[in-house]
Amino acid sequence: MVKKTEHILNYYLISKLTLLSVLIIPLVGQDTSKVIVKNDSTFYPGKPLIMSLLIPGLGQVYNKEPLWKPSLFIATEIVSITSIFYANKKADEIRLDYQKYADENWNIQNWWNFTQSGPTTVENNGLYFTDNKLKAMRDYVGTHHLTVHLKGDLVNLFNTEFLTSDSLSLLSSYLDSDDVTMVKDRHYYENIGKYDQFVGGWSDVSTNWYWEEKDVGDSTEIIIKTPKKQSYLDERYKSNQWLSFAKFSVSAMMFNHVISGLEAVYANRINKNNKTRKDSKDINLDLGLLFNPSNKTGIGGLSFRLNF
Repeated sequence: MVKKTEHILNYYLISKLTLLSVLIIPLVGQDTSKVIVKNDSTFYPGKPLIMSLLIPGLGQVYNKEPLWKPSLFIATEIVSITSIFYANKKADEIRLDYQKYADENWNIQNWWNFTQSGPTTVENNGLYFTDNKLKAMRDYVGTHHLTVHLKGDLVNLFNTEFLTSDSLSLLSSYLDSDDVTMVKDRHYYENIGKYDQFVGGWSDVSTNWYWEEKDVGDSTEIIIKTPKKQSYLDERYKSNQWLSFAKFSVSAMMFNHVISGLEAVYANRINKNNKTRKDSKDINLDLGLLFNPSNKTGIGGLSFRLNF
């Protein structure tokens, strides 16, 4: 039993020495060896980008940026959305007002009568109603037209429910009938204010018409107006300005999403780079041999040092 134990002990010692020699032999001929281990870092910019594209400022919160950054993007988003709704609301309110104003001050009967009989005031600022420069206001047929809606017996009479204003002479006897109405769509409200052809429909045209010159680049253009038509145009202009502001607010909101997304990616990259530089300090592993003069091989052991 003792011999068996000695054999086992000898085998253990031999195995231990063999393992030690495997570790030591590669170190013979040098005092130290150094192993450098680098930390790895992977950059994923997609998450903060998508977050900020969906909700501006959210990517900045994810990046743990200073509070003022996400606050700025979120505030811009709130202001933009508020501006969009407010501007559209104002534009719609003014639109309803100027459409009501037009319904009260422009009608097809006035238009027909004016083109047939002319105005009470035949001259304005040196130009007469019959002047060739003002011919657009004298004829109901022109480059643009309105749509007339027929009802009742008139549908059977004309075999159609709709006619254009170019056929106004066919309807002249029925213009005061409830069976003749105008199709008051967007084009209708644009045309009666934009084109001289329809100026005769305004209720004050007979006595208060006037003309202005408009610079169109290489030449000037005659614009025929009345005070009521001008008031109508002013209100349309205000409405369109509010619509333009709403469009600007939409653009600002879109840019806010994009800028927030790009800034989130940039900040995330900077944060990752800083973290990588901080964490990528070398981890130094030094292995060395200790000298022992009393040992036949001169080796007294191993030295181990880890720097990080």
